[in-house]
Amino acid sequence: KEFFKLGDEHEAKIVTLDKANRKMSLSIKQLSPDPWNDIEVKFAEGSRHTGLVKNITNYGVFVELAPGIGGMIHISDLSWLKRFNHPSEYTKVGSHIDVVIMGIDKDNRKLQLGHKQLEEDPWNTLQDTFAIGSVHEGTVSRRDDKGAIVQLPYGLEGFAPNRHLTKEDGKSIGADEHAKFMVIEFDRNEKRIVVSHTRIWEQSHADEKEAAKKDARVEADKTKKTIKNIQNKVEKATLGDLGVLADLKKKMEGGEAEESKPEENK
Repeated sequence: KEFFKLGDEHEAKIVTLDKANRKMSLSIKQLSPDPWNDIEVKFAEGSRHTGLVKNITNYGVFVELAPGIGGMIHISDLSWLKRFNHPSEYTKVGSHIDVVIMGIDKDNRKLQLGHKQLEEDPWNTLQDTFAIGSVHEGTVSRRDDKGAIVQLPYGLEGFAPNRHLTKEDGKSIGADEHAKFMVIEFDRNEKRIVVSHTRIWEQSHADEKEAAKKDARVEADKTKKTIKNIQNKVEKATLGDLGVLADLKKKMEGGEAEESKPEENK
């Protein structure tokens, strides 16, 4: 029905002839050269093209580049930054999409197509921006029993486990809620970012406690120094007094000796 209508006339090539049963098989496509014979010429690996989305399945998008020539974009090759549950979240049948030829299977007449490969992998440059410990604004786009998907700057998505969604007041961040999130894991190879809101205020409390401990240590050191200075002064005063007493004792002993001499002469 897509190609023929009752009453239409078409030119065709006779492929087989069965005189006994008065039947013949015809072919329209064999009137023109098989495009797969020199597929590498027009659709070389690495070349870029625009195709028509003909079908969408759970695992990919089937794209027609020319009559009889097409291939599939795997769902993982649609975007560097976003993860889709289904390719229909990205495109639809009848839409045009830009692709790059990633591989040619001439025997099975299939092309391996990519879409995200049209651009450089941004994960190579985002590692510094989303370094572990950095804090970013984000919005929870979806929640389930495991955690939440968080929309981050530059179109990036992060995952926040449930235990990392707890707010300082004990409540949990919900869908569509905007908050700050700290990067606690960045895996460039797996294209995965794990974020935490809880870690921010926990870290703040920990910093406050550490600052209080530091202040206490400083005060303790000051007190120790003050006590030591006082002790040093007391020790010096005591030693001075002992010196005076020693001199006084010597003088007294000297006086007693002088007084005893006349008595001895008598």
